[in-house]
Amino acid sequence: MALVRSERLQALPPYLFAEIDRKRRAARAAGHDVIDFGVGDPDQPTHDFIIERMVQAVRKPENHVYPLGGGAAEFRRQVAAFFRRRYGVEVDPQREVLALIGSKEGIGHLPLAVVNPGQTVLVPSPGYPVYRVGTVFAGGEPYLMELTEGNGWLPDFERIPADVARNAVLMFLNYPNNPTGATATREFYERAVAFAMRRSVWIAQDAAYNELYLDTERPPSILEVPGARDVAIEFHSASKTFNMTGWRVGFAVGNAELIAALASVKANLDSGVFGAVQEAACAAYAGSERPELERMRELYRQRAEVLCDGLRRLGFGATPPRATFYVWAAVPAGYDSMTVCNRLLDEAHVVGVPGIGFGPTGEGYVRFALNVPVERIRVALERIGAMKW
Repeated sequence: MALVRSERLQALPPYLFAEIDRKRRAARAAGHDVIDFGVGDPDQPTHDFIIERMVQAVRKPENHVYPLGGGAAEFRRQVAAFFRRRYGVEVDPQREVLALIGSKEGIGHLPLAVVNPGQTVLVPSPGYPVYRVGTVFAGGEPYLMELTEGNGWLPDFERIPADVARNAVLMFLNYPNNPTGATATREFYERAVAFAMRRSVWIAQDAAYNELYLDTERPPSILEVPGARDVAIEFHSASKTFNMTGWRVGFAVGNAELIAALASVKANLDSGVFGAVQEAACAAYAGSERPELERMRELYRQRAEVLCDGLRRLGFGATPPRATFYVWAAVPAGYDSMTVCNRLLDEAHVVGVPGIGFGPTGEGYVRFALNVPVERIRVALERIGAMKW
């Protein structure tokens, strides 16, 4: 019997990173030495102090059962302690914290909890594709908020049409920003919270890169803003912060009603985060000020400087990011992002992500993940320099 995919699945473009991975694997199968700046997967191992906690935890029989509920009590207490220490924010570990199988899972499921078919969700462009995908799966209508270099890659709430704002129930924000590396100030979050209160819109702030700050300013949490807890939920992830992408653990924190609604969706769709992984994450967040993290940030600073210096010499527009481990580079004049990425792969065997994959406003840019050692970055730049633009 022939499979007829659902209309909601047919409405989605091919998942960007899956398509990039297919092309990368094809190039390697053809015998090419591929330098991969594509998917944002850290090349460094998970820190030893986290692995050591995992080894202990995985031997405990009590961790070998379904980890039902919103997360282990110790995990939620550790998240609350982290928020108190890092942001000066007090959260209720029972009502305002929820363990996630990675923040992507929570972000994708949130629209199912709060969006009815036909309602509008405000989605940044360029932006992480899952914001739009989760909206479509819930039957919502994405409205793209244009982010541009001229406005610091921040949405202008005043430009959202009144009829769109009236129909909106949810707005996604993401700072530090993937793909641009931009950061947001507390003043910006104050404007966002004021807009949400005025328009009765929930805010989902994706803070997966909050600890990957590459300058001296540590990004704030939206929950530092008075009143934010009335309208906002914030997503955090251990993936990039602690080199734990494969472990799949993160958390949501914020408005208790939103947390409960998302927990209800999850109760029907998954069985929680493996208890031993939650224990390992406790070690990670308890050690969030350890020297290993600063060494990792310094590694990304060095890589960003080398890559950006080289790209600028080759006709790209590139500035080291303030946060995240991505370089968002403007393509050489006269080219579009897909053409540039196809040429990079075909001629230089270098993988980058076309900006158009993050939304229409991403056209004209390529995202490079800083998961490549400096010596390989230099090789990639030599290959790109040998191309004729």
